[in-house]
Amino acid sequence: MSSKQSVHERYTAIIAEIMGRRVETDIDPTTERVREVLDLLGDPQRSYRVIHLTGTNGKTSTARMIDALLRERHLRVGRYTSPHLRTARERIVLDGDPVSEEAFIAAYEDVIPYIRMVDEGSDVPLSFFEVITVMAFAVFADAPVDVAVVEVGLGGTWDATNVADGDVAVVTPIGIDHTDFLPDTVEGIAEEKAGIIKPGAIAVLAQQQLPAAEVLMRRASEVGATVAREGLEFGVTHREVAMGGQLVTVKGLRGGYENVFLPLYGEHQASNAAVAIAAVEAFAAPAEGDDELDPELIGQALGGVESPGRMEVVRRGPTVIVDAAHNPAGMAATVAAVEESFGFTRLVGVLAVMGDKDVEGILEPLEPLLTEVVVTRNSSPRSLTAEDLGDIAEGIFGSERVHVAPRLDDAIDRAVALAEDTGEFSGTGVLITGSVVTAGDAGHLLKGD
Repeated sequence: MSSKQSVHERYTAIIAEIMGRRVETDIDPTTERVREVLDLLGDPQRSYRVIHLTGTNGKTSTARMIDALLRERHLRVGRYTSPHLRTARERIVLDGDPVSEEAFIAAYEDVIPYIRMVDEGSDVPLSFFEVITVMAFAVFADAPVDVAVVEVGLGGTWDATNVADGDVAVVTPIGIDHTDFLPDTVEGIAEEKAGIIKPGAIAVLAQQQLPAAEVLMRRASEVGATVAREGLEFGVTHREVAMGGQLVTVKGLRGGYENVFLPLYGEHQASNAAVAIAAVEAFAAPAEGDDELDPELIGQALGGVESPGRMEVVRRGPTVIVDAAHNPAGMAATVAAVEESFGFTRLVGVLAVMGDKDVEGILEPLEPLLTEVVVTRNSSPRSLTAEDLGDIAEGIFGSERVHVAPRLDDAIDRAVALAEDTGEFSGTGVLITGSVVTAGDAGHLLKGD
C-alpha cells in the first residue's frame, strides 16, 4: 500500500470518527465545551484578527469575496465556512486552498486529546461542528494567519464560532430558515444572529427587512459597535449584465469602485460584493486612515472569485446550472438571477430538498421559470423522498410537468433529455437546485470531483 493510500485511508477514518458525533444541526445553547477545549489549546482563536459572518443567505459567497480581497492585499488568510459541497476539507481554507488531507489529519490528531478530555468531563460530547471549529482555529494559529474569515454554522450567539471576537461582524440578509433549531420569526432569528456583534466592533449590515434591521441596530447600540449599512453608508450604485457575470459599481465606506467585473450572476451576488468590500474597508480602516482601497486590487480580487454551487454553470449544450438555494428567499434570488442572466426558452429543473425545509416555499418561486421539473433525492438522510417531493411539486406545477426519478444521476439524465426535446441546444437548460447537498452531489456527478 502506497503512502498516499495510507494517508487517504487515515483521512477517511477520521472523517468517519467526526461524523459519528452529533450532527452539526444538533445544537444546544452553550459555547462552553468549545471554550474549554480552546482554553486547553492556549486560545488559538485570539492569535489573529477575525472577520465574523452570519445571516441566512449569502454567507459563503461573501466570505469567499472577503478572503480574495484580503489575499490581494498580501495578507495570509484562513477561511472557515460550512456546510461543504464535496469534502470536509473545504471548510478549512488557507491562502485560498482547502487544507490537504495530511494537514487535516495533523490538525485532528493535535486537538483530539484535548477534545476527549472535555468530552469525559461533560454530559454532552462535542458535536461534529464543534470539533471542526476547534480544528480550524488551531490550523489558523499554526499557519499562522493574519486574519481569519469565519462563517457561523447556525444562528450566532450560541454558535461554536462565537468564541472568537470579530473586529468586523458581517450580517448578510436575514430570513426564515432552520426553524427546527432557530426562532420562527425574522426578529427572533435576528436576535440570535446579532450575538456575533461584539463591543467595539464594526458591524457591516447587508440590506435587511425592517424588523431584523431594528434588532441589529439595537444590539450594536447596546455594545457600542459602529454600524455600516447597505443602502446608506455603502452599496451597489449601478450594475449591468456582462458575459460570464456582471459589471458592478460600488459606493464603499471610503471610496467608489467603478465597473468591477464580478464573474457571478444575480443582484444578490452584487450585493454580496458590496458587503465584502465594506467589510474589508472596515477591517483596514484603523491602519490606513480614510483612503479608499486600491481600485485595481478590488478588480483583480473580485474578477477571479469563484463560488462553487452558487449559480455555477457546469456544462454547456444544453447549459446546466447547479445552485445551492435551500430556502424561499434564496430560491427567489436564484430565479431572479436566471431570468436576468440567461435567455432560456426551455428550462428543466432537477430538485432535491431536505424534508425539514419549507418545501412549498422553495418550489413556488420556480413555477413560472421551469418548463418541467424532475424531482429526486440527494445523499443526505434528511432528504425528502422523490415520491413525497413529487406529491408536493404536483400541487404547484401540475402533474403533467412533474417527473419522478429516485436517483439523482437518473434525474439529471432525464432532465437533459427533456431539455433537448426541442432538438436545439440554444435557449435550453437544466437547473439543479434545492439544497447545498444537492449542489454538491450534482457537482460530483457532473465534474467528477
